[in-house]
Amino acid sequence: MRRISLSSRIEVPVILPDSVIYFSRHGETDWNVTERIQGQADVDINARGRAQADRNGDLMKSLIGAGAEFDFVASPLRRTRETMERIRTRMGLDPAAYRLDRRLMEVSFGDWQGLFIEDIAAKTPELVEERARDKWNFVPPGGESYAMLGVRVASWLSEVTGPTVCVCHGGCLRTIFQMVNKLDGHDAANLVITQDRILRLENGQLTWV
Repeated sequence: MRRISLSSRIEVPVILPDSVIYFSRHGETDWNVTERIQGQADVDINARGRAQADRNGDLMKSLIGAGAEFDFVASPLRRTRETMERIRTRMGLDPAAYRLDRRLMEVSFGDWQGLFIEDIAAKTPELVEERARDKWNFVPPGGESYAMLGVRVASWLSEVTGPTVCVCHGGCLRTIFQMVNKLDGHDAANLVITQDRILRLENGQLTWV
């Protein structure tokens, strides 16, 4: 285990596990395509998202076989659950035999969920400008910041004790990059997180595979 600190206004110890973790973001949704703010809104993946999940399942099978020693855990939202179930199906596993953890849910955008940033800017431009200045620490009305999300994800990460396959969200993976690579919050919050690749965390290093 290696302890680090989140470089944000919220300070929390982070324990990096000794075991390997493979991360997959959920497959694409229609809201991703139209850039509608999603957050914790429970949206399904689309046809392309299902193909991405199947592709990630094939890749996971090539990496770890049946993953006999691996724990499988996902965010409880529908898009992450279907992605995990498709991954496990492609690996030849019982699609339902995995755990859920609410700490892996996407960052909450509160009152902004379901809206477009252009609509928000038309009504409250000052909030959109504030977010642009400090996206990592900005808290949408009724929501949470990336820094707050990082506390949730760090709590989950500190409890990982063995090899793990995790299906979560782009926001969660941005906090993982911020913690492990010690990125500036601005850089972490603006990372592009792909939906058709696997991210490996091993020996304190992040690698796309």
